[in-house]
Formats: sequence, structure tokens, C-alpha cells
Amino acid sequence: MKSKVAVVFTSPESVKQDIAKAMQIAGYKECLKQDLGTILKINISWQYYYPGCSTTPWQLDGVIETLKSDNFSKLIPTHNGTVVVDAKQGAINNKHVNVERKHNLQSVHLEETEWIKYKPKSKMIVLDDVYPEGFSIPKILIGKNIVHLPTIKTHVFTNLTGAMKNAFGGLLNHRRHWTHSVIHETLVDLLKIQKEIHPGIFAVADGTLAGDGPGPRAMRWHQKNVILASKDQVAIDAVAAKLMGFDPLKVKFIYLADKLGLGCGDVKNIQIVGDNIDNVDWKFSHIENTFASKMQKLIYWGPLKPLEKLLLRTPLVPLSYFASNIYHNEYWLRFIGKKRINEALKTPWGKLFQQY
Repeated sequence: MKSKVAVVFTSPESVKQDIAKAMQIAGYKECLKQDLGTILKINISWQYYYPGCSTTPWQLDGVIETLKSDNFSKLIPTHNGTVVVDAKQGAINNKHVNVERKHNLQSVHLEETEWIKYKPKSKMIVLDDVYPEGFSIPKILIGKNIVHLPTIKTHVFTNLTGAMKNAFGGLLNHRRHWTHSVIHETLVDLLKIQKEIHPGIFAVADGTLAGDGPGPRAMRWHQKNVILASKDQVAIDAVAAKLMGFDPLKVKFIYLADKLGLGCGDVKNIQIVGDNIDNVDWKFSHIENTFASKMQKLIYWGPLKPLEKLLLRTPLVPLSYFASNIYHNEYWLRFIGKKRINEALKTPWGKLFQQY
């Protein structure tokens, strides 16, 4: 049977109904077990609101309403922080907290929960080498459904960031940056682990305001008015790549996952239901860098590679977090980002955001 991805073009007036439609035609009820808890894995790529950067409030709202209407009662909105992103502040600024309160749901921040040692049953490509002493995952994730809530955007290290990348923050702790030099292989390993610990995996991707360029924080936003949904995490990322104008099988993590049979990365072999996207090409760019990402790439894959452990695994590492925060939060947001945010807030999607 072909992997299936739902594509539904939408508007601010109909977005929650369109999310329900996308989930239903993608077959989410065949995938998720109703009697189990369901993790709603929220994506916060920045603690500030920036269009296309993090899970949108209508995305979270629409998914919750759809699940509730089909009697999924054990819903757990789930966040994770990073060394450079304050997820609690991000949940407020991106209006996730408002949606959670609306539905009387108690959210979870993974860094505050119990983490347990986990030995994967599957053969890991890189994680056993990166963490020879073993690694831990959040206990709360095990045995529950998961619904990933990514946005459609580019990424300076992985070409694009979507459903597969959304597990990165959830399954690895604050040492996750150790994997950046092998990030594509890491995402494949994490998908293997997800298939071991989650009875059902689903994703709903928001492309209402999508981002291209040096993502996830320094992007240019574009109004694209689309929702994707699928139980195949590889296929939904492949379709997102196709919309952006990329060859999915030239995105390394999609290619590797497809080759290993973890999902379908070849759009020709994906059943696209809903709206037709045969002639869609957003012509997005994924080869741009910020000053911060240029420096990181010199460490991960360039002439500074011999210094990687010194710079990223010693007491010197806070210097890199400091540099990233100064660049993105103090310089880029102030002098470039705020103007783009203000323009986005004038759009119909920006007005909907403010209503939350």
C-alpha cells in the first residue's frame, strides 16, 4: 500500500475545518489508538513569535478539536526547551498557552519530566557512537501516541525541518548539539526509536505562513495557505520538500529513511489526497546561512572540525550559546526580524494570530 499524504489548501476562516479534513483523509484514526494517551509534540524554534517558525495556535487548536470530536480524551500538549530557546516563554509568545487553557489541557515540559536510559532495539547509524555511554529519553513518551506539529520551513543544517526533525528536541536532552555534525543520520535513528516507543505516529504540518532561506529563525515568510497530514513521517517531509521546490531524495535524511524502509521519500510513490500539487513549486532557497550558522558549519564540517569537542563538549560551550543568542535575539530580531513580523501581522493569518 502506498504511503498517503493529505494536502489541503486553506484560509484563516476555514483552517480548523481544513485541519480536520486533512487528518481524516490521511487516515489518522487508523494510526492512533484511542484508549492511549496522545502526545501533541509542539514545535518551538524560537521563544519569540516569528511567522512560520513555530507551531501556530490554529494548528494546535484544530488538531485538539479534531481529536476531541473523535473521543480522544487523553491529550498532552508537550514542549521542549533547548540551550538557546526558552520553551516556556515561547509557549506564551506563540499563543500555545492560550489554546491549552481554552481546552483545559495541562501541558508538559519535557526537561522537567523523568528521563530514563534507553537502549534501542534497532541498529543505530550514529547515536551509539555519539553517546557511547548510552543516552536517555523522556519516560512520559513511551507507550503513547504522538502527533507532531511542525511548520513547513527551511533549516540551515537539514535543508528543511518538518515531522522527522520535530522528534529531535523531544527525544534528546541538552547534549543534543553533539549530534549536529551527523544530524541527518541522527534524525533517521530517532525515527527508528519512535517506531519502537510509540504505538501510533502522526503529523500535521502547517504551511499557512511558510519560511525559506536561513531557517529556522532568520527566514523570509511567505503566505502559502496549506496544511499537510500523514502517518508516514518520511512522506510528509518529502511532500513538504516537493512544495518548496527541492528534490526530496536529495535531502539526506529523507533519502536515508526511504532507503531503510522507514517511510516513503519518493513523491512518485506517495498517494497525495485532497488538493492537487503537481505544478506547485515555491522555489524556496535552503543554501543560505546566517553568520551564526556559517561559524557552526566550520566546526561541524569545515576546517575547525578538529576543535569540535573542545568547543562543544567542554566548559567553553556556553560561549557558543551566548554568541547565538546575541546574534539572533539582539541583532537579527531587532534590526531585521521585527519589521518582517509587523508585516506578517497585517496579513489575514497575522490577524488570526492576534485573535488568539
